[in-house]
Amino acid sequence: MSSNNKYDKAIVDARRASDKRELGYRELSLKMYPHICGRCCREFDRKNLHELTVHHRDHNHDNNPEDGSNWELLCLYCHDNEHQRQTEANQGNTANDDGKQDAATFNPFADLKSLLDGKN
Repeated sequence: MSSNNKYDKAIVDARRASDKRELGYRELSLKMYPHICGRCCREFDRKNLHELTVHHRDHNHDNNPEDGSNWELLCLYCHDNEHQRQTEANQGNTANDDGKQDAATFNPFADLKSLLDGKN
């Protein structure tokens, strides 16, 4: 078997396992919780239930306790927003060599007074 075939098989197997795992916790969470987005409170019925997603509160898709304590039902929009907030929070947590947060150095209003006074 060539190495490309091995990689292709590994990818297919990983996707199948992921799909199977997702179906398991998705089905459980939909049985466990009302079909309402946990953020915007939008209600879902069988016509638009595919727009309701399972969010992992700790962002670990392998942490699926059967009691559902790590799950939250969110609509597509709120789910995307939650992950975007998490991404932005992680990007902002950079410290310099002395352990302090880097401060913003750009001041968009630096020359505002001179502009208002007509000196520029």
